[in-house]
Amino acid sequence: MLERIRIVLIGTSHPGNIGATARAMHNMGLADLALVAPRCEVITADSVSRASGADALVHDARVVDSLEQAVTDCTLVVGASARSRTLPWPMITPRELGERLPAELATPEARIALVFGREDSGLSNAELQRCHAHVHIPTNPDFSSLNLAAAVQVLAYECRLAWLAQAQTQNKPGPAQAQTQNKPGPAQDDEEEAQPLASHEELEHYFAHLERALITIGFHDPAKPRQLMARLRRVTLRSRPERMELNILRGILSATEKAAGGQALGARGSEPELQREHDTHQGQKPTQD
Repeated sequence: MLERIRIVLIGTSHPGNIGATARAMHNMGLADLALVAPRCEVITADSVSRASGADALVHDARVVDSLEQAVTDCTLVVGASARSRTLPWPMITPRELGERLPAELATPEARIALVFGREDSGLSNAELQRCHAHVHIPTNPDFSSLNLAAAVQVLAYECRLAWLAQAQTQNKPGPAQAQTQNKPGPAQDDEEEAQPLASHEELEHYFAHLERALITIGFHDPAKPRQLMARLRRVTLRSRPERMELNILRGILSATEKAAGGQALGARGSEPELQREHDTHQGQKPTQD
């Protein structure tokens, strides 16, 4: 389980924090480190020294240019943040994150990314909106600032606790499990086979397709976005669609684009009417012509 959890650091400015993060990860059995556009040299005497024996993680860290590259294969992306600054997002505690891990990593292709922002400014709103959920460490409100590696240590610890609990459960089945082990269960044919969740890359392709289709039918104006795409991101990420479900939605979008044929306004009404519908959708009073 732990080998499928990735720590992602964005815009880290001090090599010592990269080394200290590697140490925190190695303490808890994590080994997958990705660095997004670091603002410092990665491998330095300071980063190796602060790693305190975990410098292999520093040397093996993958350096990429964007968050999308770092989490492209992940099925769950969680951003560390105090609050989403413009739009509320699903928020969980470190303990809740740990409790979710066994179910989230139940399939072999599942991957989880825990994303941490810059030391001075954290994660941007755009980066936060690319996460399924945000995790908040409940620190002392009078002194809430955490060192980057300390924040990683807290979440890595919760991941390890979840892994240990899962291992203990698997090794020691309870009485109820022992009684039902030899009982016939429902036939496999009667159950729908579990489908893999959509990856971050597949979701990003879907959001690009969705925005293009909404522009085509005149529902979305990129010049006046009014957080439409951010809200659609939130509802989609909250629902955790499977890969097959996402393919169905993209098929609907393709059919919509084809049916629109560049004449969506004639099919659905005038542009002012669409604008009033869009305003109502955003919770605003419709504009008067």
